[in-house]
Amino acid sequence: MAENLVIVESPAKAKTIANYLGKDFNVVSSFGHVRDLSRKKLGIDIGKGFSPEYEVPDEKRKVVAELKKAAASAKYVWIASDEDREGEAIAWHIIRVLGLDAANTRRIVFHEITKEAIERAVANPRQVDMNLVNAQQARRVLDRIVGFEISPVLWKKVQPSLSAGRVQSVAVRLIVEREREVIAFTPESAFRVTARFTLTGSSGDGVIGAESTRRFTTQKEALEFLKVCAGARFTVSSVNIKPGKRSPAPPFITSTLQQEAYRRLGYSVSQTMSVAQRLYEGGKITYMRTDSTNLSKSSLAAAAAAVKQQFGERYSKTRQFRTRSKGAQEAHEAIRPTYPDKESITGTQQEKRLYDLIRKRMLASQMADAEIERTTVVISAEESDVNFTATGEVVKFDGFLRLYGEISEDEKQNGEAPAMPPVKEGAELEYESVTATERFTSPPPRYTEASLVKKLEELGIGRPSTYAPTISTIQNRGYVAREDRPGTPRESRVLILKGDDIESEVKREMAGKEKAKLFPQDIGMIVNDFLADNFGDIIDYRFTATVEEQFDNIAEGNEEWTGMLERFYSKFHPAVEKSLAKSEKKTGERLLGNHPETAEPVYAKMGRYGPIIQIGEASDEVKPRYAGLLGGQLIETITLEEALELFRLPRTVGEHEGNEVIAGIGRFGPFVRYRSKFYSLRKGVDDPHTIQLDRALEVIAEKDERDSKKVIAEMGEYRVLNGRYGPYISFKGKNYRIPSGSEPEKLTPEQCREIVEKGDKRKRKK
Repeated sequence: MAENLVIVESPAKAKTIANYLGKDFNVVSSFGHVRDLSRKKLGIDIGKGFSPEYEVPDEKRKVVAELKKAAASAKYVWIASDEDREGEAIAWHIIRVLGLDAANTRRIVFHEITKEAIERAVANPRQVDMNLVNAQQARRVLDRIVGFEISPVLWKKVQPSLSAGRVQSVAVRLIVEREREVIAFTPESAFRVTARFTLTGSSGDGVIGAESTRRFTTQKEALEFLKVCAGARFTVSSVNIKPGKRSPAPPFITSTLQQEAYRRLGYSVSQTMSVAQRLYEGGKITYMRTDSTNLSKSSLAAAAAAVKQQFGERYSKTRQFRTRSKGAQEAHEAIRPTYPDKESITGTQQEKRLYDLIRKRMLASQMADAEIERTTVVISAEESDVNFTATGEVVKFDGFLRLYGEISEDEKQNGEAPAMPPVKEGAELEYESVTATERFTSPPPRYTEASLVKKLEELGIGRPSTYAPTISTIQNRGYVAREDRPGTPRESRVLILKGDDIESEVKREMAGKEKAKLFPQDIGMIVNDFLADNFGDIIDYRFTATVEEQFDNIAEGNEEWTGMLERFYSKFHPAVEKSLAKSEKKTGERLLGNHPETAEPVYAKMGRYGPIIQIGEASDEVKPRYAGLLGGQLIETITLEEALELFRLPRTVGEHEGNEVIAGIGRFGPFVRYRSKFYSLRKGVDDPHTIQLDRALEVIAEKDERDSKKVIAEMGEYRVLNGRYGPYISFKGKNYRIPSGSEPEKLTPEQCREIVEKGDKRKRKK
């Protein structure tokens, strides 16, 4: 046996590290945390200074036993968990659970898995940093208290099986508030006037596109201005040429990587972190949870060499960026490739794309500024005090844009300026066309996962390790959904001046189209309102940011963690007791009005299985009627007319081969029913209120065809089916994996029974 035992968190990391250490080192994985707070109770003794009650989960007992056995035969134990608070806590828990001797236990850290970094870490071991451990304990204990005490209140006052979290609730609040801004927004229209000019007497080359300095609020005003333009003499009143520069962005930190990977690659926040984790554990990038933009001296030198080799001396400019966030939790290095000169890697397509993004961003940060020449031309007409302005841009030296050719986010929204043809002050111009287009103001944009991370970071809420799990949690709980919305049809008016004629036309467009945006669900809005009414501090932005600062202070050794928890709990617990004492229950109920025929009240409210419409009051004589809301409808905004429309379902769409085709909405969404079989309708495509028989039959045929391909064989109660992850056996409502090497189409009933029995034994054992 090797005399040195190295314990890391993941098998992938263990495999990479083992490649760099000799035969004297045995590298094993703890598979993350080896113990946690008790799951069956609070797990915290509040009366004894918030003392945590830790236990080894059942699924970790085997891992712990193997670690103990390996540690017993090793002379030295090295713990190489990640270098953040979570990693430090994992190291501390391993020491406590394994009963290791501190004198023979060595804590090593590195922000990249390379031979040099690991050898340097082994040469410089240290003790576990209890300040970092206590910061993690404070976060874990505080979040457990919040969830454990608020959740029962939600069960009693809102709906069973709900839960709340400190950072998650603030994230939901942001999304709910933004949705209400969108709901309250009233669009206003104005006419934007653009023109295409050419130099008088020219052949038409070198068109100048310009926009008027004024927008017109009515069609009449816009029309009058076009009439003035028709007889106007246009001249260039000024030409302003200014040199400028564009500087590269810093190398990635966790939040900016998540935002840029979403914007460029379309990756979700959790997807980005999962791919980055694999790159880190494979030794390809540095640690991916960081809020530091710092780069090591060796990486700066490597980046400079790579830039000079690829682009030449002029393109190289060494920069060291400062970390802006106060008390950066993981202030070591930015996210960068471990070897900047390595252009490509082996791995999945996702890993290759993310690596390429990280590498280019890091190298671009060490490249020269782009040199720009910006030209602004003002075009005036003697007959009007409204001028036109044209802007153009020429890149004199591309600098970092040669590698990372992306304009900034603000410039991207405003559009990239086109090149400007040569023009002198006093030159006369002729218009090719002048167009007045009706434009509508837009509501505040709903959050994407990436823009939500940016907002949380701006508010000082959460840290690099919390962004991805926070966003995943609020979606998994059903408080928020990531959805596409097709938008609604809208008409805009356009006036076009060509020659002496003014043409008028109407353009049709889809307004409010959304892609991959975060929408609050009814239950999320109700929970948010309940928490705001009863636990204002918990979802207060400043308060939540202050708690994060207190965790940072604990990590730096400037604050005692149990004292911080005591101050928090002294205010929090009375609020819990006060909310429990209230009698009312929160259902988000709204009275929409009365039924036009029966005069019964019509309510929108939260039901047991989701948002519903209720017609009538409950009594012994009459029972209310209920209907579920459609996707995209909210209790807060649904109208009486829309609510009554829901009661047209289920409806008979038509008849096919002597059987009715019925459209309706069920617990799992809109459907058509045919011969007692249900067929789900496509969300955002098929409407059960308007679907016609031919489309319903298409849905039925598509599903039947898929099902026919799904069934491999049927043998009584045993069904061999094709699934998303390969063939499997279905038996009495349960699914069983078919062992590799078996031929699904040749399975006998006896073989199926044997697979099912073995599967049941494994489940019982687990």
